[in-house]
Amino acid sequence: MLFGAKVLASRGIGAASRASGRGGGTTLPGRILLRLQPDAIARLGAGLDRGTTLVSATNGKTTTAGMIAAVLAAEGRAPVHNRAGSNMTWGVATALLEQDGNEGLFEVDEAWLPRVAEQLEPSLIVLCNLFRDQLDRYGEMEALADEWARAVAARGDGTGFALNADDPLIADLGRDSDEEPRPGVIYFGIDDDSQALPELQHAFDAKHCRRCGHPYAYERAFVGHLGHYSCPNCGARRPRPDVAATRIELDGMRGSRSTIRTPAGEIELELPLPGVYNVYNALAAIAASLRLGVAPDRIAAALGEMRAAFGRVETIAVDGVDLSILLIKNPAGANEVLRTLRLEAEDEPIALWIALNDRIADGRDVSWIWDADFELLDGAVRRVVCAGTRAPEMALRLKYAGWPTDRIEVVVGIEASLDRAVAAASGSLYALPTYTALLELHKLLTARGLAEDFWR
Repeated sequence: MLFGAKVLASRGIGAASRASGRGGGTTLPGRILLRLQPDAIARLGAGLDRGTTLVSATNGKTTTAGMIAAVLAAEGRAPVHNRAGSNMTWGVATALLEQDGNEGLFEVDEAWLPRVAEQLEPSLIVLCNLFRDQLDRYGEMEALADEWARAVAARGDGTGFALNADDPLIADLGRDSDEEPRPGVIYFGIDDDSQALPELQHAFDAKHCRRCGHPYAYERAFVGHLGHYSCPNCGARRPRPDVAATRIELDGMRGSRSTIRTPAGEIELELPLPGVYNVYNALAAIAASLRLGVAPDRIAAALGEMRAAFGRVETIAVDGVDLSILLIKNPAGANEVLRTLRLEAEDEPIALWIALNDRIADGRDVSWIWDADFELLDGAVRRVVCAGTRAPEMALRLKYAGWPTDRIEVVVGIEASLDRAVAAASGSLYALPTYTALLELHKLLTARGLAEDFWR
């Protein structure tokens, strides 16, 4: 079968999948095409003559890619983009298969980044963070860092990099063996000491220097192990970021205001997404957008109009209650959500719905909940309904975090538990689902006519 025929057949399968109402066709067409033509990504990607940007991270890759897409859209540029979040090879192949354009923007799963980079020959790679996540699938994050290091080393001078200076696992990828920066690297990070955590969290992962193995000395940390660090033994230290948040004011769920230093001038950024973690996402998007030729003021304007990505701080009205959805999937990400909700609970206690699943896409091992600092919300929660396949374990974790047991309820089913939580809420409810629970929740809300299919 000729390649063109394989493309047409795969597109037809995607159209049939969507027409059947059984899915968005965001993965199946790509799976079929890659089965028929293993080098399909390289062949289709060859048409992206304006360049390709890849975004990868443990936390925030969907939001960061969405931010870059919003900036490019404001410039009249419409990249081929896997915006539905299907970020393995088949998701990238599906986007290439079904969208037209001369520029690519793809979020890529951490484990699949080397393979996708090899096939697409990207002009820019954005690497935001590496946190401990799904140990039963990825293994320890140092193994992923080694894979990324090999992928970076394999790229020629035609590939630029936007790297997080505050993550030692990422920052080290931008330097050679003599600590000199590689060509084409732009670093981003936070330089506002007022946002530092009072102490290092349980979700503190990068403890040892990648060069000599000696423990890092941290001056401060902002999110998990992201912060200002140095190695007392070999002298490796955080590089000075080219794009830096020098002033950050957090405003709970409403977002943040920041002053951003860039090589092209200062940006005053009003971001409608909450938390320090979204400031990091914005810094990555700013660094990437500068490399893609967008002026600073245009970047700030576009980010100021950002809409939340699927499941990332969406707010949907359900029976008169504002349901705000915040994905949690590992200790570092969960801690930032909890930190944001603590601000929301300053005036009065909040209501929560927490759905913990242990399916393959979540990771079978849910022991990470014991490293997330649910103690941050002790005394700040009026009521919580625990749902999902591991709802009892979630309830037990909250009990050990000091939450009163008479405020904790277990209702395993997603629909029944949500209805219970909404009925008991007053005005607002915060939903904290893991990934497959998020998919179930969104399917439920879509069936009720309260949300659109996330792939649209």
